Amino acid sequence: MSTGATYSFLDVTASIVGPGLACVLGNEAGNSEEGISIEMQADKNNMIVGADGAWMHSLHASNAGSVTVRLLKTSPYNAILMAAYNSQRISSALWGKNVFTLTQGNADDNIVCVGCAFIRQSNLVYATDGGVNTWAFHSGKVTGFLGAYS
Repeated sequence: MSTGATYSFLDVTASIVGPGLACVLGNEAGNSEEGISIEMQADKNNMIVGADGAWMHSLHASNAGSVTVRLLKTSPYNAILMAAYNSQRISSALWGKNVFTLTQGNADDNIVCVGCAFIRQSNLVYATDGGVNTWAFHSGKVTGFLGAYS
């Protein structure tokens, strides 16, 4: 097994597609240093331990999670996401239909998040220094795999 692997955000490609929305959000989208994160909503397992020390595991079916994309204030993709948020929130027929895909090519990581809905509009801060706009989505199902560095 090799231990001399290299990671770079330059190898991250990400996109979101949905009603009135198709844009890239990975490398060259104006991401902040914090980048993109994908988190599961809940634990996959629950364990109960009985009075006598016996245990029982419960496997949970949910693969729900969240996606958070952090863009520099000056990223043109903030305007695209704001327009999509404003148009999708008009009707429940448009809501929760986004698909987010992330690939980190050097490691063969591939993550797909379906049934994505905006959690809220990004907070807007106007200060001495330009900041970060954070766009967060709930995902009905997060699937994928982490590859192996070669």
